[in-house]
Amino acid sequence: MDRPLTAPDPDRHWHQTGAQHRRLIEATRDLSPLRTAVVHPCDAPSLAGALAAWREGLIEPLLVGPRARIEAAAEALGESLDALQLIDTPHSHASAESAVRLAADGEAEALMKGALHTDELMSAAVARQAGLRTERQMSHVYALDVPSYPRPLLISDAALHIAPDLATKADIIQNAIDLARAIGIDRPRVAVLSAVETVRATLPSTIEAAALCKMAERGQIEGGVLDGPLAIDNAVSLSAARQKGLDSAVAGQADILIAPDLEAANMVAKLLIHLAGAQAAGLVAGARVPIMLTSRADDVETRLASAALAQLLVRRQGEATAP
Repeated sequence: MDRPLTAPDPDRHWHQTGAQHRRLIEATRDLSPLRTAVVHPCDAPSLAGALAAWREGLIEPLLVGPRARIEAAAEALGESLDALQLIDTPHSHASAESAVRLAADGEAEALMKGALHTDELMSAAVARQAGLRTERQMSHVYALDVPSYPRPLLISDAALHIAPDLATKADIIQNAIDLARAIGIDRPRVAVLSAVETVRATLPSTIEAAALCKMAERGQIEGGVLDGPLAIDNAVSLSAARQKGLDSAVAGQADILIAPDLEAANMVAKLLIHLAGAQAAGLVAGARVPIMLTSRADDVETRLASAALAQLLVRRQGEATAP
C-alpha cells in the first residue's frame, strides 16, 4: 500500500549530507596544519584517515606505533611514509603514553586516535602525571551534520562521563560552547535536556538544568545562551516549542544539546546517525590539546571533519588569546 501524502514539515530544511562538514573543512584553508600525534595507526582506515587529513592541510602527522604494523598498513594502502615521522612503540599502551607525552611536552598540538580502544588513549590522557589536564573536566563533543536540520548540531557528553554531576555538566557545556564558537557560531544556543520542559522535584535532571541556566546568568558559564529543562522535541522543533507556548531564544533552534547523562547523549547521537543519516565528527575538549576520538568504522570524510574541528579549535583559541 502506498504511503499517504503529507504536508512538508516546516522544521525541516533538507540539505545534502556532509555539506556542513565540508564547510568546516573549507573554513580551515587559511590555517596552518596541526602537528598531530596519530596514536597507533596500525590498520588501513586509521592510517588512511590520517594521510587524508595531512593531504588536506589539516594536520602534520607524527605516526606513533609499532613501525612494522604501520608500514604494513601503508603497504596495504599502496602508500609511502617516506615524508612522515614515525615513532616506534612496542604496543598500543606504549603508543598512547608516548603520544600523550609528545602533547604534554608541546611537540604535538593535537592527538588523533588510531586502531586502539578509546579507554587506552583516554586513560593515558587523563592520568594526573600526564600533564594534559586543565582546570576543566575533559568531555566529548559530537558535531553532527543532520540533513534535516539547518545548522551543525553539537551533542555532549556521549563518550566520557557516565553520570556527570552539576560541576562536571558546567564544564561539559563550556567545552561545547568553546567548540561551537570556534566553528563560527558566535553565541551558541544551548538546550539542557530532560524528559519535560518544566522543573519537577521528582526529576533531578530538570533541577540541574535550571541550576545550569542560573549559573550561566551569573557568568559561571560563558559565551552561550542556555535554556532548560527542555524536552528534545522542544529543543529542535520550533513548531513543538510553539505548541508548548515556550518563549525562549533556544527552543526549536538549539545549536548544542546537553544530555542528562552519557546513555541519553549516546542514544540521541546514534539515532541521528543511523536513522536520520547524520554524519558525525567529534573530539574531546577540555584538555591542553584536542583529542580526535574517531571510530574504526568512520569514513574518511568523518575523520577529515574531526581534524577540521580540532584545527579550528586550536587556531581560533590561539587568535583569541594572542596579545
